[in-house]
Amino acid sequence: MRNPFRRDLVLLHPPSVYDFRAKEIFLGPIADAVPSTSAFEMYPVGLTSIASFLEKNHYNVQIVNLAYRMMKNPKFDADRYIGKQDGTVFGIDLHWLPHAQGGLALAEMVKRHHPESHVLFGGLSASYYHEELIGYPFVDFVIRGDSTEEPVRQLLQALREGGDLAGVENLTWKRLDGSSVVNPLTFIPCDLDYVDVPDYRFALRSVFKYGNLDNLIPYLEWMRYPITMLLNSRGCAENCAVCGGSVSAYRQICDRTLPAYRSPRKLIEDVQTITSFSRAPIFVVHDPRMGGMVRCVEFFSRLSEVDLANELVLELFFPAGDAFFSMVADSVETWSAQLTIESPIEALRRINAKFPFSNAELEDTMRSAFNHGCQKMDLFFMVGLPHQSYDDALEAVSYYEHLLEQLADVGPIHAFVAPLSPFLDPGSRAFENPEFGYRLRYRTLEEHRQALLQPSWKDILSFETDAMSAEELAQATYRVARELNLLKYRHELIDAATYVNVAQRLRTAESILADLDRTAGLPPEKRQQAYRQMQKRLRFANGSTLSGDDEMKWPLSRRFHLGATLARGLAAGLGNEVRHTAARLGGKYDTAPFAGTRAAPWSSRLGSSAPR
Repeated sequence: MRNPFRRDLVLLHPPSVYDFRAKEIFLGPIADAVPSTSAFEMYPVGLTSIASFLEKNHYNVQIVNLAYRMMKNPKFDADRYIGKQDGTVFGIDLHWLPHAQGGLALAEMVKRHHPESHVLFGGLSASYYHEELIGYPFVDFVIRGDSTEEPVRQLLQALREGGDLAGVENLTWKRLDGSSVVNPLTFIPCDLDYVDVPDYRFALRSVFKYGNLDNLIPYLEWMRYPITMLLNSRGCAENCAVCGGSVSAYRQICDRTLPAYRSPRKLIEDVQTITSFSRAPIFVVHDPRMGGMVRCVEFFSRLSEVDLANELVLELFFPAGDAFFSMVADSVETWSAQLTIESPIEALRRINAKFPFSNAELEDTMRSAFNHGCQKMDLFFMVGLPHQSYDDALEAVSYYEHLLEQLADVGPIHAFVAPLSPFLDPGSRAFENPEFGYRLRYRTLEEHRQALLQPSWKDILSFETDAMSAEELAQATYRVARELNLLKYRHELIDAATYVNVAQRLRTAESILADLDRTAGLPPEKRQQAYRQMQKRLRFANGSTLSGDDEMKWPLSRRFHLGATLARGLAAGLGNEVRHTAARLGGKYDTAPFAGTRAAPWSSRLGSSAPR
């Protein structure tokens, strides 16, 4: 009899470089603009929706954030841990390419310990490279697309019942003779209300079910700063040239022509779930206007009825004025905003298609936001844009100084810079089209995998541009960061301790790059000795180099809140788990709500969600 408690699927999140604890690699600022560290330990939120969807269909699923566990505990033996796990399928996310080395190393380890189990990959990068990925001897399946809950259910059902894998949507797989098969990519839902993503209740229930909190922690500092998110959509309506999540990239990789949105009702349910356990800020992924103003107005109208105590943080993709910000201010007590313009040079923004509007419109947007109660405005610049020269990159400094002088009377503007690193996203227009001016060093998955083992982030970069070499890209990044740091200190946006710490990290980082260049020609043994001598400096400069540790964080008065809503939700979830276990013991389980509808187009199966 089948063991009803055996895990049907173990979802593993790898670090960027598997054995990062034993290697002296200078990853520098490649993760400075995201909450996680350079190990990229923050797992994709889609893992929670996959796990929850499958549990509702009576499959045992566990998420294991292996990267976090390796970061948290230097003595954690990942190899031994994997050897002790038991699962029919081990799923590994390869959503973005920084996990190319860690993901493949983990897959190889899983297959070594569990040759009878199956190894499954998923994510945008896995979808792009599915034919190369399936060629590795330790990879059995690749599930393609941005919404894989139902295809993974079909796969698990086929494996459980001995069904035909040819019927599993979006699946790339191997026959017994090793030849690969690419099933049609037909599961492309145009509405996201069929799942909860992120599914915070699943994560909370899973802690009780498997008795381990560490496996579910999203990133290293989450217990200290537990920011949560609302995911507006899968797919994007914008077409930024360097982004692998743009509309053209999704069309190429996922065959998606329009974003799939979550309804305002479902977003508010997410807000209510979050407020049942957290008082930390809630970050809204994508501009809430992206799905049309009718949807946007409904969202803020519903939000105004929640009495939200958490700060709401908005992404702004387009200019906005008093009408929009008045609606935001009427809906929440505390809110902030982020604007990613990449460059103050309007012509470069038009080429990249990121905020392709005038600086006057940008400044009017900022002033209006502050006039309606915006607490903090974060402004992001990038080094490595199409046709951007070294001097163009430095324009960020003078423009930021202009903003501080012109808008000093309305509110705090915090500017940040990051390099386009470590890789140019496959599927993006700039990756696919040479006219954008990129000279690609790496194109294949294996080339990206090997690049992550280079000694320095400058060497890991997958590109140079027609205007800057890798050396110039690194130098420009550090110089802009140094001058932004000074401006923020002079305008009292950061304290002296933060200013000094960032300045010291930047000096150390620049000296490490120079030292690594000098050691490049040494024999391997002497080169390793030189790396060991740099180890202390590497630890100091590996992360939070370009800004202070807490500069990107919003004020936090209270972190967690265990409310009655959460208690009821957990009780209901645990009750459902008891019923699901009983069903498994009886040999019964549900089919998904989509069973038998495979012939119907997804526009009719899940409704239309085109922008209104």
